[in-house]
Amino acid sequence: MYEYGSFIEGNWRSGGDRFVTRNPARPSQTVGAYRSASGEDLAEAIRAARAAQALWRRIPALERGDLVARFVDALAERTEELARSITLEQGKPLAEARGEVGKSCTEAHLMVALARRELGEVMPSARPGVRNLVLRRPRGVVAAITPWNFPILTPMRKIAPALVYGNAIVLKPSEYTPATACLIADASRHLLPSGLLQVVLGGGELASHLVSAHGVDGVTFTGSVATGRKVYAAAAGNLAEISLELGGKNAAVVHDTDDLDAALDAIVNAAYLCAGQRCTAVSRVIVHRRLHERVLEGIARRVGGLRVGDGMQDGVQVGPLTNERQMASVRAMVERGLADGARAIVGGAPAVVRGYEEGYFYQPTVLADVQPHHAVAREEIFGPVVSVLAYDTLDEALSILNGVEYGLTSALFSNDQRVVQRFVDESENGMIHVNHGTIPDSHMPFGGIKNSGVGAYSVGPSAAHFYTTEHSVYLKERP
Repeated sequence: MYEYGSFIEGNWRSGGDRFVTRNPARPSQTVGAYRSASGEDLAEAIRAARAAQALWRRIPALERGDLVARFVDALAERTEELARSITLEQGKPLAEARGEVGKSCTEAHLMVALARRELGEVMPSARPGVRNLVLRRPRGVVAAITPWNFPILTPMRKIAPALVYGNAIVLKPSEYTPATACLIADASRHLLPSGLLQVVLGGGELASHLVSAHGVDGVTFTGSVATGRKVYAAAAGNLAEISLELGGKNAAVVHDTDDLDAALDAIVNAAYLCAGQRCTAVSRVIVHRRLHERVLEGIARRVGGLRVGDGMQDGVQVGPLTNERQMASVRAMVERGLADGARAIVGGAPAVVRGYEEGYFYQPTVLADVQPHHAVAREEIFGPVVSVLAYDTLDEALSILNGVEYGLTSALFSNDQRVVQRFVDESENGMIHVNHGTIPDSHMPFGGIKNSGVGAYSVGPSAAHFYTTEHSVYLKERP
């Protein structure tokens, strides 16, 4: 269905090693056939990006924003085509894929609006006759490495701010879901200057070459902590600026609430979207012991009613896991949890979907009797699995919440303002939610602390700190 090579200087390349993608709902079905970028292709892409960026940075910022806005509008017009590519390669339900396209375009338009604001500032001077200014300039050429779980949202979170702030970008999408990135590149033709947005296809070796390549001024990566460490080290060789969005072990704390049904609806929605393959997915529910049984029953009832199947079918709520490796990882983690003493009150095993017996389906799972030291309570599973833990005091809840290596996002459900204030002050996460799930707004800074992220957050005003460089300027009056 999809046949692409790399997109370099406005043209598609047909050379390179061939690789294919498969439908995770029916792995025997080939979805796309692609050609990997060679070392020469990559070098040419970076050279072309530098040339294009040298011209692009001279275009007035408002004009750049207008051009990027037209490009985003062109993507919105292709929503159905983009959503279909997402579902066929990634697996999420088609309605969810449409929502991903819509959110991507919304975020991109908001980044265009933010870039229209004044980036610098006037500072007071310590000397007479001198004006002090702080200015920001485009960083240069940005290398972007994106994962398979959000084939348009994550690339556009990097493409839109890179372009509006005056940079060129070389994107390496996941080899599991490259179709959407290729469609994005195709939409850019005749709308953006040649060489400004380039897409190189391939696996981990290509990504390693890209992030360490001479001529790359900034590296933005979204993926696992283990790979993030490698990216960090590779980028350091060129002293390139970095922005890393890594994993999460996110929790919802249920302390007290006068609307438990609404809280559980929000938690389940945040936990099982994208089959739990979201860095912001709720994977732990930490609940006060007085509400423990009610929460277990309520989550189990909701999760047990979720429909698993091919994302192209109407009414499906949980699609397949994206690839065989992820399926094996989720299965192994749940089996480890059960061996440690957890109890599966819903799911706990692969799902068999009639007509799709070979698909990478896993039952939406709820684990009870989980202890804070269990691996399923500490390590990222990245699948449709939620662990439920009980606590007696708020101190205990905060200890469990913060006692992991990650610090991406968290949620609290409580009516007690003293509890809310402590949670806001003490939750060791980059994004903190109170009385709603861990789904972020499109204009708010997105990122994490601890092992969940390094560098400036993406989306929102803080993105400028990665995509631009800062300059102190002293203007002395002539005598």
